[in-house]
Amino acid sequence: MSVQFKVNGKPVTAHAETDTPLLWVIRDELGLTGTKFGCGAALCGACTVHIDGKPARSCQTQLSSVAGKQVTTVEGLSKTAEHPLQVAWIKHEVPQCGYCQSGQLMSAAALLARNSNPSDADIDAAMSGNLCRCGTYNRMRAAIKDAGAMMRHKA
Repeated sequence: MSVQFKVNGKPVTAHAETDTPLLWVIRDELGLTGTKFGCGAALCGACTVHIDGKPARSCQTQLSSVAGKQVTTVEGLSKTAEHPLQVAWIKHEVPQCGYCQSGQLMSAAALLARNSNPSDADIDAAMSGNLCRCGTYNRMRAAIKDAGAMMRHKA
């Protein structure tokens, strides 16, 4: 079967069973490997993408559910690492092992798209479904606040 949707602004046609997890289509068919497989049960957040601007766990999202929709992966934030979150992530030295980072960035991007001045509680709530074994949560919080300030300054 084939399903048409957009990934990072470009139209694509995926040729897979409609119940195939979106994660595998993104990684295996489209070659966008920034989105990671973590747990396969939507518990860790490593596979987070945006579907029509909202964060979603691609490991549990069936291909059929994205027909006609816009999917954004971590590669879609910026091709040149100029997105405020990417700049702040580097500035605050957030990544350690890096495995969870694409999901962390996508959850943070969804938060900042709706609230560029989040409180600690807002950040904690938005990021609660993303696990980081390296424990860089304080750095992430600082980077999210910094990125929000950059976004407000540009507006």
